[in-house]
Amino acid sequence: MGFFRFHRSVSLGKFLRLNISKTGPSVSVGRPGATINVRKDKIEATVGLPGTGLSYRERLSKGGCASVLVLSFFLTACAFFRSDDELTFQDDVSLLQRKADAQVLRNPVTGACLVATAAYQGRVMSSAFAADLPGNGWINRQLINSQKLQPHINAWGGEERLWLGPEGGPFAWFFKPGAAFDLAHWQTPPLLDTESFAVVEKSATHVVFRQDGILQNYAGSEFHLRLERKVTLITDDAELNAALHSVVPVYLKTVAYRTDNTLTNRGDTAWATHTGLPSLWLLGVMKPSPATRVVIPFKRGTIEELGRIVNDDYFGPVNSQRLKVGDGVIFFKGDGQLRGKIGLSARRATQVLGSWDPARELLTIIRFNKYEAPAGYVNSQWQQQAVPFAGDVINAYNDGPAIKGAKPLGPFYELESSSPALPLAPGQSFTYRQTTVHLTGARKSLDVVARNTLGAGLDEIEAALP
Repeated sequence: MGFFRFHRSVSLGKFLRLNISKTGPSVSVGRPGATINVRKDKIEATVGLPGTGLSYRERLSKGGCASVLVLSFFLTACAFFRSDDELTFQDDVSLLQRKADAQVLRNPVTGACLVATAAYQGRVMSSAFAADLPGNGWINRQLINSQKLQPHINAWGGEERLWLGPEGGPFAWFFKPGAAFDLAHWQTPPLLDTESFAVVEKSATHVVFRQDGILQNYAGSEFHLRLERKVTLITDDAELNAALHSVVPVYLKTVAYRTDNTLTNRGDTAWATHTGLPSLWLLGVMKPSPATRVVIPFKRGTIEELGRIVNDDYFGPVNSQRLKVGDGVIFFKGDGQLRGKIGLSARRATQVLGSWDPARELLTIIRFNKYEAPAGYVNSQWQQQAVPFAGDVINAYNDGPAIKGAKPLGPFYELESSSPALPLAPGQSFTYRQTTVHLTGARKSLDVVARNTLGAGLDEIEAALP
């Protein structure tokens, strides 16, 4: 003899559901892998591994040691199973307050915010449209929680950090004199990796970091220098529109900031090409998704006139499934699955690059100032170089295992820009400015901004690569 069953579940929020069945109503609190179910005559906790069919259920209403252990495990599981997109900007801030420091800037009108950290060289760790929403930057929570320093690099994350170029080549900062240009000998200088910067100025919408240091390059030349970094949350609509070369509709949510990055020669001798020159190098570490695409406009022209369009020699050629050169625009996958890097020379680069993540409905635009470059641009490729000052202005990096079977650093992807090589006299300084803008909201409005700034609409971006 058959029988009828009736069950209906209604979501009341991200972690709360109302369940209705013929045995009566109940409320479930939690998420797949860790839930508590409450009905009039009993309370039950269930923990398990989602997708495996394995779970354990314990009745809690009578109390006792087992109930306490199950409830403790339940609370731990709730935290464990939260994804990056369920952790909020405020979660990012709380982590940094516990493990490092958190310099928070907020727009009192819109609620837009960012957090920068002196412990990690004044980098912008993340930004958000509001404190209770997910942050836009990728943060290595596991590393920050453990505080266990790693060989070669401590990939703290952060959606904009300051490094110095070149990374590789005859004047590299990341290889000791005479070392082979390979992963085993690659080492991030402590000044750019583990040394804290000082906070020298702070307001509600800006913070200034500073640190002095001495660096030796691959050629053995020693540089006495000062790095200063001013991070400013943009609250002025005119500055925002100027950065985008587009009027932003008021119903789009935005968070934007600029950084002014100053390098000073504190030594007694001028920096010259024969001993090597530094550049200011900004790298933005962003959250990947399978559909994320990096978009880089370029200057049209023949190879004879402007050189090749894109340089993919860094870690080996990038295949056509991951890189496409369109009509004035380059498309590159930012999925965090396969290691690859591309670059654009000064003759091909404009002053803008960006990315579109349809899963998060997030459009990111980066605009930087281009300057006269009498000494050229440093070349960061990991090899001896015939022309060390013919490097790239723009780079994009997609993370993945460096060697077969290895773990990736992230996963993440990076948007990068560089200043010219800097032949500074003693006491002379140079400041490099970059602006980062994140936008979300109505697709039609985002499409207009993408077309005006990147030269491609959202449909074209999404269709460019498989």
